[in-house]
Amino acid sequence: MLVNIPGSVISMDIGIKRIGLAGCDALGITITELKPIHRTSFQEDLNKLKSVCLKRNAKGLVMGLPLDMEGMETKQSSYTKKYGLKIAKELNLPLAWVNEHCSTWEASLKYGLSKDRTGKLDSAAAALLLDQWLKEGPDLEFS
Repeated sequence: MLVNIPGSVISMDIGIKRIGLAGCDALGITITELKPIHRTSFQEDLNKLKSVCLKRNAKGLVMGLPLDMEGMETKQSSYTKKYGLKIAKELNLPLAWVNEHCSTWEASLKYGLSKDRTGKLDSAAAALLLDQWLKEGPDLEFS
């Protein structure tokens, strides 16, 4: 299933120290890893995300949700969901969630980034999430 793309979409792999970012073009053909955000305060993170979204003319957000092996919520997924909803509301953009179970591990193997501390691994994981979303959905929705 190809998701109906409303325009450029930004994907986020939200971590405690960094937010990995990736974006796709308005047609959903090309996925680009973007410079990760090294987290400081919510307001500074939001300002950086707002800048990326404006620069890329983003029409929606895709966020990884770190569920456990059975697809159940975890402490981290609960935190990520609250943070992601707050970001989407502040940016006034529709949002879709993608199960990110093992995405960082998969990106680590695929790109040989197992010891990366720069955020490149986080953005590679965000790119995998965006690719998954483009292939499987779900549709973007306002929260």
